[in-house]
Amino acid sequence: MTDNHEKPEQEDELLTAACEQEKARPPKGVYLLPNLFTTGALFSGFYAVIASMNGQFEAAAIAIFVAMLFDGLDGRVARMTNTQSAFGAEYDSLADMVSFGVAPALVAFTWALDDLGKLGWFAAFIYVAGTALRLARFNTQIGSVDKRYFIGLPSPAAAAAVAGLIWVCTVFEFSAEDFSVIVAAYVGLAGVLMVSNVLYYSFKDVDLKGKVPFVILAAIVLAIAVISISPPVFLWLLFVVYGLSGPVLWVLRRKRHLSK
Repeated sequence: MTDNHEKPEQEDELLTAACEQEKARPPKGVYLLPNLFTTGALFSGFYAVIASMNGQFEAAAIAIFVAMLFDGLDGRVARMTNTQSAFGAEYDSLADMVSFGVAPALVAFTWALDDLGKLGWFAAFIYVAGTALRLARFNTQIGSVDKRYFIGLPSPAAAAAVAGLIWVCTVFEFSAEDFSVIVAAYVGLAGVLMVSNVLYYSFKDVDLKGKVPFVILAAIVLAIAVISISPPVFLWLLFVVYGLSGPVLWVLRRKRHLSK
């Protein structure tokens, strides 16, 4: 009798152990759709480096903006299709390091910083290191900070600020040799802002599925029309203003706090 009672219990234990072992196994596949967009962002960043090596700086700058577009789509597609995964998050972070860290720094170095010697590669390295630290901090703070704000300048915005400057100067044929020191300071400052504690509005609380006042839609249409007049100039100005918004708001908060 004892053996008959123990046998079902042993079978249950074996079944439970088998289920736990099955759960512990790594997944055999990955979600295709969101990772395709991430791969597009990675390829765009890689292409930007190749284009800059060939002296095609306008194409390199545009490629970084294309990488931004893909990067903005992969996360949204994953959430819309419920295909989020730990693999996708890690892959996205590595692609961001290439597209918004290494690529802008190398494009800027090839375009203007190479002639400065050690100062040039130091400024480029500050930017790359700032991107790496920014991404590492972001990954460790997911779910523990206010999603309405980014701590530090987001790496895609920093990359757009650098690429936008290169794009504008290339289109209007400004010689980088005339202000290469300013470019070095500009690139280094972008790297510092990424690791700063300055808050930037994330726009993550904007409900894209909900209704909005008509004036907001009209403003968006107007903004697109203005950007279409001269994409290099207005896209660059857009991200420069966003980059400055953090420090400006920080100063205003400090003044308000001191006045109390």
